[in-house]
Amino acid sequence: MTIDDEDPDGSVKHAPNGTLESHTSPRFSGEDNSDQTRSPSISSSQFTRPLAQRQSSLLQPRPDGTPRTTNRVRFDLDEQRNGQTPEGWMEEEDYLDSPSQDAPLLTNITPPAESPFLSDSFQPEDHLPNARPKSGMQSAFMNMANSIIGAGIIGQPYAFRQAGLTMGVILLVGLTITVDWTIRLIVINSKLSGADSFQATMQHCFGRSGLVAISVAQWAFAFGGMIAFCIIVGDTIPHVLESLIPGLRDVPFLWLLTDRRAVIILFILGISLPLSLYRDIAKLAKASTLALISMLIIIVTVVTQGAFVDPDLRGNVKGLLFVNDGFFQAVGVISFAFVCHHNSLLIYGSLKTPTLDRFATVTHYSTFISLVACLVMALAGFLTFGDRTKGNVLNNFPSQGHVMVQIARLCFGLNMLTTLPLECFVCREVMNNYWFPEEPYQPNRHLIFSSALVVSAMAMSLLTCDLGAVFELIGATSACALAYILPPLCYIKLSTRSWKTIPAVLCIVFGFAVMTVSLVLAMKKMIKHEGEPHQC
Repeated sequence: MTIDDEDPDGSVKHAPNGTLESHTSPRFSGEDNSDQTRSPSISSSQFTRPLAQRQSSLLQPRPDGTPRTTNRVRFDLDEQRNGQTPEGWMEEEDYLDSPSQDAPLLTNITPPAESPFLSDSFQPEDHLPNARPKSGMQSAFMNMANSIIGAGIIGQPYAFRQAGLTMGVILLVGLTITVDWTIRLIVINSKLSGADSFQATMQHCFGRSGLVAISVAQWAFAFGGMIAFCIIVGDTIPHVLESLIPGLRDVPFLWLLTDRRAVIILFILGISLPLSLYRDIAKLAKASTLALISMLIIIVTVVTQGAFVDPDLRGNVKGLLFVNDGFFQAVGVISFAFVCHHNSLLIYGSLKTPTLDRFATVTHYSTFISLVACLVMALAGFLTFGDRTKGNVLNNFPSQGHVMVQIARLCFGLNMLTTLPLECFVCREVMNNYWFPEEPYQPNRHLIFSSALVVSAMAMSLLTCDLGAVFELIGATSACALAYILPPLCYIKLSTRSWKTIPAVLCIVFGFAVMTVSLVLAMKKMIKHEGEPHQC
C-alpha cells in the first residue's frame, strides 16, 4: 500500500515499495518539474496531485510592505540614476528589464513653478464651465436693458428735432426692430462659425482684416462714449453746484467749480481716472444700478417738469411735425443709444439654459422696454422744447430752480463719472487683445493705457461741448458698423445664398449709406461750429 506523506513545507513524499521520492511545488522553488514522471508502480486508484503549472508572478512570496507591482510606476528615480536597479522576483514578462523603464513614466510635465495656473493671466472661469454665475431670464433681461438704456437716451428728443416728429417715431420703431434682429444675428453667426466672441467670428470670416475692423469699431464706440460722458459731466455738475451754493461764482478760487472746463478736469482726473485703474470690471458693478435709477429719474423729470417751463424757453413744433432734413443725423443719435452688440454673446452665455429661443425672448423684451423708454423721453422733450431742443435735453431747463431737474442733473453727472471707467475698460481690453493677445498682465502697460485713454477723452471734451454732434459722429461710424454692417456681413459669409440673405444685404446697404452721409454732415457741423457753442 502506497503511503503519501505531506511535510509542512508542502513537499509530497511517495513511498512505493518503501522507496521515497520527493518533489517540491514550483510555487516555492520556481523550478519546472513538468518533465518528471511518476513511478509506474503507483496504482491508478491512488490519489495523484495535479501537475504544477507556471504561476503568475503575482503569486510569488514578498516581504511585508513590498508593493505587489514593484516599480511598475517608478518612484525610485534617484536609485535609477545611481545605477542601482532594484532586483526583484518578477520575471521578464513583467518588463522590469525593458529599456523603457529607465525613464520616468510621466514625461514632458510642466514644472509647478512654470504652471500656467499660477500666472496672473490665468482665469479659472475660462476652464471651469460651472464657475461663472448663471442668470435666469429676468436677470438677463435686466442686463440687456441696462446695456441699451444708457447715456444715449438723453439725446432722443434731439433726434426727433432732426428728423421731425412723424419720421422720428418711424425711425425709432424701425431701428429698434433692426437692432433686435442684428443682436440675435450675432449669436447665430457665433454658432455657424463655432466662435465664442464677436471678434473671433469676424476673424473666422475675414481673417486679420476682420479682426482689425471689429477692433476699430468697438474701440471707437467706447472711446466716443468716454468723450460724451465727459461732456455730460461739464453740462450737469456746474449747474448743480451753482444751484446749491448761489454765490459760488463770486467766491475766490471756488468759482472754478462753476466753470465747465475746470469741473471736467477736476472730476474726471479726481474720480473717473482712479476708478479706471481698476483691473477687474466687477468692482464697478454697482454703477449699473445707479445708471438705471438715474435714467428713471431723468425720464420722470422731463415728463413732469416740462409743463412748468417758462414759455420763453419753449420752442416751435409746427414746422417739425412730419419730416425734417436731419434724417441721417437722427439715425446716428438713435443708433448710439441702442447699440449693445458687444455684450450680446456675454448675455447669451450667462443664461442657465442658453438657447436661441430663450435669448430671442430676452432680446425682444429688452428692446421693447428700451423703445418705450426712448419714445417717452423723445416725445416729452421734443413736444416741450420743439426746435430749441438741445443734444442734452436737461440743458433746456434753466440752470437755477426746478429742484427735481437739479436732482436729475446730479444723478446723471455722477452716473457718467462711474460709467466712464466701464468704457475705458472696453477700450483697454481691445488694445490688449489686439497688440498683446498672449502676454500676461503688465501693471505699467495697464497704467499707461488707462491714463492715456482718460486724458485724451477729457481733452477732446474740452474742445467741443456739442453733445448732439458727438452722438451723431459716433453713431454714424462705429455704431452703424456694429449694428447694421458687420453682423449681416458675417451672416452672408457663413450662410448659403437664399432669400434669407436679402434682408442682410439691404441692412448692409443702409448701414453704409448712413455712415457715409452722417459722417460728412457731422464733421462739417463740428468744423463750422454750427452746434451749440453757447453751452461752452
